[in-house]
Formats: sequence, C-alpha cells, structure tokens
Amino acid sequence: MKKIYLDNAATTPVRQEVILEMINVLQNDYGNPSSTHSFGRSAKTIMETSRKSIAKLLGCNAQEIIFTSNATEATNWILKSAVNDLHVQRIVTSKVEHHATLYTVKHLQKKYGIEVDFVKILPSGAIDITHLVELLSKDVKTLVTLMHVNNEIGSVLDIAKVGRICEQHKALFHCDTVQSVGKTEFNLHETPVDFIVASAHKFHGPKGAGFAYVKKGHLLQPLFHGGEQEKGLRAGTESVHQVAGMAKALELSYQDLELVRKYILDLKNYCTTELKSNFPEIKVNGTETFYNILNVLLPFSEEKTAMILFNLDMKGIAVSRGSACQSGSVKPSHVLAEILADDDLKKPSLRISFSHYNTKEEIDALVDGLKGI
Repeated sequence: MKKIYLDNAATTPVRQEVILEMINVLQNDYGNPSSTHSFGRSAKTIMETSRKSIAKLLGCNAQEIIFTSNATEATNWILKSAVNDLHVQRIVTSKVEHHATLYTVKHLQKKYGIEVDFVKILPSGAIDITHLVELLSKDVKTLVTLMHVNNEIGSVLDIAKVGRICEQHKALFHCDTVQSVGKTEFNLHETPVDFIVASAHKFHGPKGAGFAYVKKGHLLQPLFHGGEQEKGLRAGTESVHQVAGMAKALELSYQDLELVRKYILDLKNYCTTELKSNFPEIKVNGTETFYNILNVLLPFSEEKTAMILFNLDMKGIAVSRGSACQSGSVKPSHVLAEILADDDLKKPSLRISFSHYNTKEEIDALVDGLKGI
C-alpha cells in the first residue's frame, strides 16, 4: 500500500539534497565551532556561511539572524525578552495564534501582570484591521504578535500593512512566519517588522533547527546562559549539520518558487473541486487562504468524527484535524472555535496541506477514502 502524506503544515519530508548536505557535515566538519584549531574554524565557517545565505534569501543582515532549535524557542525568547528587557507593558495578539505564542503570552500575563488585548477575528479568519488600530490607540509600550499564515486554516496577514500600523503607533511587531518562510518571498529590509521566527522542518529541512530575525537595534537578553555562542544570546555548542541542512533547504525552497507555488495551488484547487463535487455540502473554512493549506468542514455526522482520521490512516493517508501541536486533544480547534458556529464546530473539519511532492492521483485517493467512510 502506497502511503500518502497530506499533512505538510505539520512537518515536511526532508529533501534528499538536504540529507546529503547534513551527512557531509557530520562526516567531515565535526569540530566545535568555538574551537580555534582548523576543525573548529571549518565548522565555524559553515555556521557563518549558512547565516549569510539565509539572510540574503530573506533580505536582511547576517547579524540579524540568530539560530535556535525551533520557532517555539524563538517565540518564547522574543516575547519574554520584550517584556523583561524592552519594557513592553502590553501585548496585542489574537485568539487564533499558535500555542507557542498564546501560552507564552498567558505566562507573561500571569507572572508579570502584562496587559493583554485580543484583536477581533473576522468570519474569513483574518484579523480585523480596524479593531487593531483601535487597540493601538492606547499610549503604553506595546508589542503586537500576529502570525503571517495561520497553521490551521491558512488565513494570511498583510505583514506590510500591519507593520506600518505598528510603526505609526510606535508598537513593536513580532510575526510568526513559520508557515510562510520558504514558501513566499521576503525582503525584511523593506518590511516594517521587528522580529520573525521560522523552523526548518516546515520547508523540507531538518527538525531541531530554526532561527529568529531580530531587527538591528533591539538589544535582547539570552533566554538561557552558558557559552558565548550566537553573540552570547544562545548558549550551547551549535548543531552545525542542522544549521547547514536548514540553509540548504531554504536555498532550494526559493529555487523555482513561482513554478512550485503554481503547481501546489493547482493541486489545492483540484482537491477543492473534487471534494465539492463528491460532497456538495462541504464548506471551506476561511477565505483567501495560503496556497498550500486547505481546511474543510465535512458534511458527516458528529458520531463519525473520531473515526475519520483512523479510517484514512488505515488506508495510508495522512491528514490532520488541526495543528499537530495539539494532537491527542479532544478539545475542538481553538482556531475554528473563533470562526465556526457551535453546531459546525461539532462536525469534522480536515486540514489538508500540500507540497510539491504531492500529486493529483493522491488527491483522488483521499476523495475515494472519504467516500468509503
């Protein structure tokens, strides 16, 4: 039985070229980057070459890229340091953010009494820009944290527009770009954003590698202490092969991006058409969503909800009911809870997320699998 992977918003298969790059580093450049001998210098060169490569692809300075283990770590570091070191007294966010953001904000609110306001979510899944402007009219040091592409429904934030609003109100702007780095172009020199975060495994790189972009001029303090790695901001011997793999994956992601984007969008449109043709009562959750994420409300009974993923998995088909970060939870998606009526929230919604490795034949298999249920 051929297995079909349609859960690329959770994680992506690692490219073969990335695996080979990492193996090469593991075999030949195993020195500690902090060592001054030739082995260490060679490893250090790989670290800095990777940093420059990532910075060039994103349109920023190499000094503004800080390597982390993943975006969750980067988000925790940025939000906590914004409160402790940049004297942020208030955070504006939304209730559809990733839990890495929501739980960190909740922690800061509980521990430091930080004021927290949530911007309204429109039925489309997008934030209410008018409400955001209203929230920022308050004269208090504020950080806005909003995600670029929602990981469950794919709603897209206009970073440039939100960034300009934040600038006008002298608010800091942190953007979770986990679902968009490697899938859309960035020019951070021209984008009014103070911080972004990314994880390599979302763009066909290795798990355990990520980075933060920290705009020049923001003096954050380390999340934990030890050595002087990453300009003293992230102690611990660097995982050189992970960083090299991440840089290689990002480089490959931006090669032929326009062709890849068109191919994946065609797959998404084909999937939407086939699902609507076979299940006329199906609804798409969210509008104007990112090209690789499709979230659909199925016209199945509440009783069948728990069995859908199991039955598809038995057929070798991997999709998701929501974020993989909350897998195993019996609670409804906190994202869908903001845009669906209570009755619809009880029905099964599937997140289908695509990559360039997927085919229309796999979409056909998914539709057949759902028809069988």
